[in-house]
Amino acid sequence: NTVHVLKTYKLYIDGKFPRTESGRSIPYKVKEKQIANICRSSRKDLRNAVVAARKAQESWANKTAFNRSQILYRIAEMLEGRKSQFIEEIMLQGFDKKSANNEVRLAIDRVIYFAGWADKFQQVFSSVNPVASDHFNFSIYEPTGVVFAFADDETALIGLISSIIPIICGGNTCIILASERFPLSAITFAEVLNSSDVPAGVVNILTGLAEELISHAGSHKDINAISYARSSKNNLSKLKELAADNVKRVHDERADFWSEACANPYVIMNYCEVKTTWHPIEKIGASGSGY
Repeated sequence: NTVHVLKTYKLYIDGKFPRTESGRSIPYKVKEKQIANICRSSRKDLRNAVVAARKAQESWANKTAFNRSQILYRIAEMLEGRKSQFIEEIMLQGFDKKSANNEVRLAIDRVIYFAGWADKFQQVFSSVNPVASDHFNFSIYEPTGVVFAFADDETALIGLISSIIPIICGGNTCIILASERFPLSAITFAEVLNSSDVPAGVVNILTGLAEELISHAGSHKDINAISYARSSKNNLSKLKELAADNVKRVHDERADFWSEACANPYVIMNYCEVKTTWHPIEKIGASGSGY
């Protein structure tokens, strides 16, 4: 008899696909039938992902906005090319064909939406401020840095996409903990990222248990912000309490990710900081010289 070998979905850290350093896995079952093994990430995996994200953040932030836009659009192209694979995988996790097809289609559209904003949000949201002195005063947006995201637990792909893409659109790097209920598409999406010109470390994907990692994410000093899209209010409160120690922002991103309301440039702003610059103006003298 042929032995059916179950696939072990690995992590995605620093552009590579390692197994968890702990060697642990979770049997992933649908209707009591095991269909795969999922790596159970540890604190060490989380710390490795943060190191990778920090290493990649400056160069990603320094890319031109247009280049980031091109890279995001490339993600959408690769998703389009592998659409049938994602539909089959979402169905494998218990969804019907129609909803799987709709989810993949919406995920592609959402990537394209934020790709369009990548080189435009600065012009829309930055400002020249009126001041009472002889200065120009500009407010512009800069990335927050390294963001840890908890993907929602109700969708297989669209929630994951809706968390990752706005974060990296603004020049941040991301570590995301995939859905515990529907984790398979997250690692397949990592394969898309790996072939989409996204530099290593910009997106890092972990699988495992939120209860095990939430305290480490909340207290880690080199994580600058947290995106939380899961339903547990208790875990959200715990994150806010832990994050207060190093004044990192925790954003409540719980939403209906099927809604067009999630295609919103203000989500990008959640992971940006405002930088204000003053520039002196030289007055025109009596002789007419000056600026």
